[in-house]
Amino acid sequence: MDHRNTTQSHGGTAAAAATPGAQRRILVVEDDPTITEAVAARLRAEGFQVRTAGDGPAAVEAAEVWQPDLLVLDVMLPGFDGLEVCRRVQAQRPVPVLMLTARDDETDMLVGLGVGADDYMTKPFSMRELVARAHVLLRRVERATIAAASPRSGTLRLGELEIDNAQRRVRVSGRDVHLTPTEFDLLVCLANSPRAVLSREQLLAEVWDWADASGTRTVDSHIKALRRKIGAERIRTVHGVGYALEAPAPASDWT
Repeated sequence: MDHRNTTQSHGGTAAAAATPGAQRRILVVEDDPTITEAVAARLRAEGFQVRTAGDGPAAVEAAEVWQPDLLVLDVMLPGFDGLEVCRRVQAQRPVPVLMLTARDDETDMLVGLGVGADDYMTKPFSMRELVARAHVLLRRVERATIAAASPRSGTLRLGELEIDNAQRRVRVSGRDVHLTPTEFDLLVCLANSPRAVLSREQLLAEVWDWADASGTRTVDSHIKALRRKIGAERIRTVHGVGYALEAPAPASDWT
C-alpha cells in the first residue's frame, strides 16, 4: 500500500477518549489530497481513528487489513471507482458506507445505494453535516446490534411482506430481500405506522437522526431504492407530504 496515501491517527489522548468518536475507525477514500486532509483532520478532531486511501485497490486492502467501522468513500477514484470499492468491501464484511459524489445525479446515487452504500453527500459539502452523518451511521449499527440481541424484537407480517426485526431480514412472498441497514430502518419506520403518511422530515428525523430539511432528497432516493427491492406498489407517495407503507387491513402487529 502507498503510505503517502495511508495515514493513521494517534487516538490515545485523553481528549480523544472523551469524545463520542473515540475508538471508532473511519477509512476515508478520496483522491484529492486537499479534501482528504480536511476530512481526516475534522474526523480526528471528533475523536475518530482515521486512515486514508487515495485509490480503489488501496481502499480495498486497507478495509481488509484495518477493519474500519465506517467508510467515507468518493465515487470517482483511480484504479477502480468507489462503486467497485463498495462492492468488494461489502463482500468482505458489512460496513456502513457514506459515499461522496461530485455530480448531483440521482441515477448515480441510486446505483451507489444499490451496491451497498448507506448514505451519500454531494460535493461541495459541509464538514459539520459529514460529521453528523458519520455519527448517525455508527449509531444505527449500534441500534441494530442491540435490536438483534433483544428477544422482543418481533416479526411483522403485512400481507406478503415479512419483516424480522431480530434478524434484520425481509422477505417478500417468501423470498429473501437484501436491504442495506438504512433501507431496513426506513422500512421499519414506515411499517410501525402502516398506511399512515409520514413526512420526509419525520422520516429524516427518525431514520437518520437528522433534522435539516436539506436532506429530504436523501429520503426520496432511499425510498426509490427500497421500492425497487420490495415492490413499488408497497410504498405510496403522497405528493407534497411524504410516504406511506401500504398494508392489508387489518395490518398485523409485531409478534
